[in-house]
Amino acid sequence: MSATEWNALAAHRPTARKQPAPLLYFLGFVFMLFIGILVVCYVITRRTNPVFLDQHGKPATASSEHLH
Repeated sequence: MSATEWNALAAHRPTARKQPAPLLYFLGFVFMLFIGILVVCYVITRRTNPVFLDQHGKPATASSEHLH
């Protein structure tokens, strides 16, 4: 290819790409923060060992009557 053919090809290519708007970066950050919070909440809830309490604050057993 000659130099003029290369110049013709280069003329059809965009020379500068537009930068994404700052809003796009902000929304990406908010999305990643939201996903991170969901993951942390999931991990914390998997580690817990819940104990259900009756109306007097004592641990409820399987044989206790249904709670009001």
